[in-house]
Amino acid sequence: MEQNLIRLLKADEIECRVAVIKESGLSLLLYKDARVDQKILDETFGIFGWKRSHQCIDGNLYCTVEIYDKESGEWVAKQDVGTTGYTEKEKSQASDSFKRACFNWGIGRELYTAPFIWISAGKAEIMYKEDQNKVKRFYCNDRFTVSSISYNDSREISSLVVVNEKGETVYELKEKGSGVTGSPKGKATGKNKNSSQEKTAQKTEQKNSSSISKEQMDSLQAELARTGVSMETVQERYKIQEPKAMGEELYSRVMSALKRTKSTEAA
Repeated sequence: MEQNLIRLLKADEIECRVAVIKESGLSLLLYKDARVDQKILDETFGIFGWKRSHQCIDGNLYCTVEIYDKESGEWVAKQDVGTTGYTEKEKSQASDSFKRACFNWGIGRELYTAPFIWISAGKAEIMYKEDQNKVKRFYCNDRFTVSSISYNDSREISSLVVVNEKGETVYELKEKGSGVTGSPKGKATGKNKNSSQEKTAQKTEQKNSSSISKEQMDSLQAELARTGVSMETVQERYKIQEPKAMGEELYSRVMSALKRTKSTEAA
C-alpha cells in the first residue's frame, strides 16, 4: 500500500470558512468537504478499493474507512468520531466523522500546516448587529477562495493566495522554498512519493501526551497577542481540548504557524 501515497489538495478543492470575526478583521480556516475525500479515494485506490461504515459508540457517531491492501489481501481500517453541526444533526455527524477518518488516511492533512489567515477590516466588509443587550455581533457576507497554493517536500504549505469574490488578493503567504503546487489546473508533483515522506506524515499524525512548560505557554500567549489570533481559533484548528496539554510536537507546529502570521498592527 506504500506506493499509493495520497496526493496533495489542489487549490480548487480547498474551501475557506470564517473562524473568528471582530471589528478589526477576521480569520479564516481552510477545509475540505466529503466529496473531495471520495474523489481522492477513488483516484488512489479505485472505486472498489475502499469502503466506509458508521458505528454509534457511547452516543457518538464514528466512521471507519477501510482500504484494500493488495499486497496482504486484507482490509486496513482507520476510524474517527464526528461532531454535530447546527443543522441536520445525523447528516453532519456522518459527514464530519467521514472527513476526520480520511484525515487519518492522509487526505488533506497538509491543511494542518496552514498559517493563521488574518484579513483586516479594510479588505473585507465587516458588519454588525446589536442584540437586545446592545452587544455588537459582527458578521461578513464576503466569500473567499484559495487562488493558488504550493507545498514543500515535507508536504507542508509553503505559499498561499486567498482572494475575495472580486478576485482581489486579501491574503498572501509568499513562497519560502521550492516544492509542489496545488493550482486548479496543475497536478501535484515533486520528490514526495517515497517512504520517508510518508513516514514523516505518519509521525505528524501521532499525538504527544506530554504537556508544555509555563514558559512555553507564556510564549504562546505572547504570539497570540501579537497576531490577534484567539486561543479558541488555535484550539479549533488543531483539535486541542486543553492548551497546556498539547505536547511538544503540536506546540512547535502552532508556534511555527503563528510566527508566519503578521501582527495585528501590520495587518
